[in-house]
Amino acid sequence: MSEATPHVATGAGAAVPHLRRVLSLWDLIFYGIVLVQPIAAIPLYGVAEELSHGQLLLTLEVSMLAMLVTAISYGRMAAIYPAAGSAYTYVSRGLNPYLGFLAGWAMFLGYMLQPLINTVWIATALHYRYFPRIPYVLLALLIAATFTILNLRGVHTTAVTNRILLAFMSLVIAAFIVLAIRYLCVTGGPSALFSSKPFYDPKTFDFHSLWMATSFSALTYIGFDGVTTLAEDVHNPRRNVLLAIVLVVLFTGLFSGLQVYLGQLVWPDFHFANPETAFMDVCRRVGGIVLFEAMGAVLIVAAFGSALGGTLGAARILFGMGRDNILPRRCFAHLSPKKLNPTYNIVIIGALALAGALFLNFKNAGEVLNFGAFISFMGVNLAAFWQFFVLGVPGRTRRVFQDAVLPLFGFAFSGWIWWGLDRTAMMVGGVWFGLGLILVAVMTRGFRTRPVALDFSES
Repeated sequence: MSEATPHVATGAGAAVPHLRRVLSLWDLIFYGIVLVQPIAAIPLYGVAEELSHGQLLLTLEVSMLAMLVTAISYGRMAAIYPAAGSAYTYVSRGLNPYLGFLAGWAMFLGYMLQPLINTVWIATALHYRYFPRIPYVLLALLIAATFTILNLRGVHTTAVTNRILLAFMSLVIAAFIVLAIRYLCVTGGPSALFSSKPFYDPKTFDFHSLWMATSFSALTYIGFDGVTTLAEDVHNPRRNVLLAIVLVVLFTGLFSGLQVYLGQLVWPDFHFANPETAFMDVCRRVGGIVLFEAMGAVLIVAAFGSALGGTLGAARILFGMGRDNILPRRCFAHLSPKKLNPTYNIVIIGALALAGALFLNFKNAGEVLNFGAFISFMGVNLAAFWQFFVLGVPGRTRRVFQDAVLPLFGFAFSGWIWWGLDRTAMMVGGVWFGLGLILVAVMTRGFRTRPVALDFSES
């Protein structure tokens, strides 16, 4: 992907630097696919299959509908507010700065939980699949310590690494698709490739289970909004940001849906010995030990890379909040003299990831992450409605369906999924949100002054 280069306009009155628009639509789409990852649904497979009683594919496509409508709101807001901060920026400017702060606070919960959820998954995979004699607690400690130490040393995930990892993921997934089709044709003939059960099985269908599973499987799409952070760097942002973010969500839903569909046909039963790593068992059935090991390696490496990047992103947000006196400056704004890293924050994030891994399982951690994400999604949909339909945009005629119906539908649908989160997620997320409400009330002296801007530009 091309990089944006600073450019300063010349001439009278041209003193403000801005970024040169060098990115194409395909650059944005590739960037979004790397963020979301083409294997996003695989770590969720077993848990979501059990939650949905074997109808994960249906929950995946239902949640895709909510994400598509939300993606449209993100893209439209990015066109008029091309700045870092995503949900925080759009809600602050399009709706209300206090609500924007709370949207940013909810967003920050996702950054905090990224290392935690990956620590849980890696420790679970290693314990149950590779090293059953090593206690889970010890593995979680080693994983959290490893990515903390690497971040303290200043290790950065580069674009080249992302490309290599994406290529490896794509190769393994392509092998799975080919081998799964071969397995189904050999065991049941070509007709075995077609079934309606992954979409709807009257024997196991249960609306409440489907609702709960949809709230969890929506985790597949988390990260799509990262495309909007490049709005200042792309050609024709009004068109390309909207197109890119919608296409990334569509690709994720359809490509993940294909993987899940084949997995459900290969393994019709939705009960697994270890749900967190169930897709590896599916891979063993169609491709033997080679595909089993390859898929395990892809998942572990991808999760570790996500934990590494997530730790650094969360630590930098803490640094920004410390620098702006939102949090105690002496601790959170500290930088290492040698590495210029927010070392205290990196250690704090690592400790929180370890502590969370000991008290939350993969499902709980994923749903708590979704608590923050879907509050942000609701905020952006509501901001889009308020900005385009209530306030209006100069020189543009209001359109009822595009400006009111779509964003309000996205708000309601996201709210419906959010309300389906389990009790643990609601309790943990509610405490976090309550802390944010107290914090913004104290900072603004009872909502009498504007809240300090959260800085997401380093994440």
